[in-house]
Amino acid sequence: MKYIVVTGGVLSGIGKGIFSASLARLLKDSGVDVSVLKVDPYLNVDAGTMNPNQHGEVFVTEDGYEADLDLGHYERFLGEDMKRSNNITAGQIYSKVIEKERSGGYLGSTVQIVPHVTGEIKDRILSLQGYVNVIEIGGTVGDIESEVFLESVRELALERSQDDFVFVHVTYVPYLSVSNEFKTKPTQQSVQLLRRAGINPDMIVVRSEKCVGEEVLNKVALFGGVPHDMVINLPNLSNVYSVLETLKDLQVHTKVAQRLSVKLKSCAQWIYPKDFKPFRVALIAKYLGTDDAYKSIVESVFLSGCRKPETVDSEMLESLSWEEVCEYLDQYDGLIVPGGFGKRGIEGKIKAIRYAREHGKPILGICLGMQLMIVEFARHVMGYADANSTEFDPATSHAVITMMEEQKRIMKLGGTMRLGSQEMEIQPRTRLWKIYRGSHKIKERHRHRYEVNYDMFQDMFKKPSESGYKLVVAAKSAFVEAVELQDHPFFVGVQYHPEFKTKVGKPHPIFVEFVSSISREEARK
Repeated sequence: MKYIVVTGGVLSGIGKGIFSASLARLLKDSGVDVSVLKVDPYLNVDAGTMNPNQHGEVFVTEDGYEADLDLGHYERFLGEDMKRSNNITAGQIYSKVIEKERSGGYLGSTVQIVPHVTGEIKDRILSLQGYVNVIEIGGTVGDIESEVFLESVRELALERSQDDFVFVHVTYVPYLSVSNEFKTKPTQQSVQLLRRAGINPDMIVVRSEKCVGEEVLNKVALFGGVPHDMVINLPNLSNVYSVLETLKDLQVHTKVAQRLSVKLKSCAQWIYPKDFKPFRVALIAKYLGTDDAYKSIVESVFLSGCRKPETVDSEMLESLSWEEVCEYLDQYDGLIVPGGFGKRGIEGKIKAIRYAREHGKPILGICLGMQLMIVEFARHVMGYADANSTEFDPATSHAVITMMEEQKRIMKLGGTMRLGSQEMEIQPRTRLWKIYRGSHKIKERHRHRYEVNYDMFQDMFKKPSESGYKLVVAAKSAFVEAVELQDHPFFVGVQYHPEFKTKVGKPHPIFVEFVSSISREEARK
């Protein structure tokens, strides 16, 4: 087996995940059996309890693992479903080591970082199944959290053949407009930190705001201790899916394969959207701390051939009058109400849903978004003025959304929701049935602990209301999985997360139909 270890320097968020996913796809398209692994140095066991404002979205795999959003990049780029085995955290490693120590697994030994913790990390790396395995080590070289992982891959590289490992260091070269020059000093210092960990990079990927000159690349090569042809400039691009084409043009996959003594076939064509419909889609959001908080939804719209959604603060909508809400949202061609937790901004989301229902605006509700569609319908159509979810109002007399029974007995939060892929039945002759091309049973990924209180409020879904609206259950399993409004351009809510199954060249059909409904409405106007 071969290993490509990708590290980062200078600052976090410079694109290690996109680079790793692009390189892995290039190798796959060149006939190589590839696997990927994201190493997260944080002490959380998984990403499930992390705040999206700080860490971006929580990505859910088919097998119900809550992961860092980089696994979403891997899925979209590779076109393959990730598993819990594609991610390890420091929390998992230390928990396993302590569990072994308590059960007598290290009897007679003083349990230490080296060799016990590093040994556990190496075992996880060696369990990867690909012929070539791309390992992205999260964080930045120099962080105390990542030191043990760098030590582990250093040891592995020494234990194996010289052509089994390639180390790629992704770093940042800032541009100073005051002096009109790129500065390589941060990169030099980052490489020095990597060397102190016992690792010499084989390739340095220079991230920058714009293309750097040959003089800068020569300087990075000299002080980084790598050949000039192994210094790769990767400037900012408007479309992240074109990163793969840039790497291909620079023959990055070929250079890496030569170092690993891996033979490549001719690389298959990489097809991704380049022309986008200019529709304005509003993402009614509450997590505004980072653009990554709704990453999979944004990319699902983008990969469906529409320009990326614009974030609208649901708390801002909450503070506006009804007339102001209508005037503000009228500028958009479609709305998406995503998932989330907590009461903040909920009334603003409900206002957006009501606007879309009454004004025939295409709208997609996901997870919490679907639940709020039902709350809005109960309040303004069925006349249940205090209708709510018990998450936001435990004392409501019309609890149309309630906590799952099994959840009420659970005393911890991490990893306890309904997670991962679950089968459901699509109801015939619904819009959702047409979206899934007549399939009666499908599987989708879940991440929730509140569900529709269907038994108590069946009347909402049985017949048209006095105002003529009819809310239909479009999919169900043991609970309501999807609802839709008849005689509306597009009013669909799903309890599951379709965004997690979008791939490059194969966006989820719900997003494709959502964008198509906007096209039809624009043509009708």
